[in-house]
Amino acid sequence: MEKAILKVEGMSCSHCENAVKKAVGALDGVSSVTVDLKGKTVTVEYDGSKVSLDMIKNEIEDQGYDVV
Repeated sequence: MEKAILKVEGMSCSHCENAVKKAVGALDGVSSVTVDLKGKTVTVEYDGSKVSLDMIKNEIEDQGYDVV
């Protein structure tokens, strides 16, 4: 299991948090998603053999947020 902490700009409310959690959590291989609105981070635990970090970043960006 791998863990990544991504800096994400543009999240400001519980709707943002839920959108990211739902989208990333739906990816095969993702076991947990934690959003810190104040810290502007998304922490993801995932199985690197099933899903790549790029796929996770793309999913967040597809929701309208910027991974920096």
